[in-house]
Amino acid sequence: MGVLLLIPKLGVAMTAGTLVEWLVADGDQVSAGEAIYVLETEKAETEVSAPISGVVRIEADPGESYPVGTCIGEIA
Repeated sequence: MGVLLLIPKLGVAMTAGTLVEWLVADGDQVSAGEAIYVLETEKAETEVSAPISGVVRIEADPGESYPVGTCIGEIA
C-alpha cells in the first residue's frame, strides 16, 4: 500500500509552499527518513523526509507553489 506525499502544513499561518527541488528522481527507491524534496515557505526552506521506504512517483514540478494538502507524489 502506498503513501501519498502531501504538501505539509509547517506553520500555523501556512496556506501554501513552493516545491524548490526534488532530491530524488521519479522511480528511485528511498528509505524512510531520507530527505526527498525541499519545500520553501515564507519563513524558511525545509527538507521533507520520506514517511516510508519504497519507490517514489513524482507528480509535481519544482518551482511551483502548491496549497497545503496538495498531492505532489506517492511512495509505494
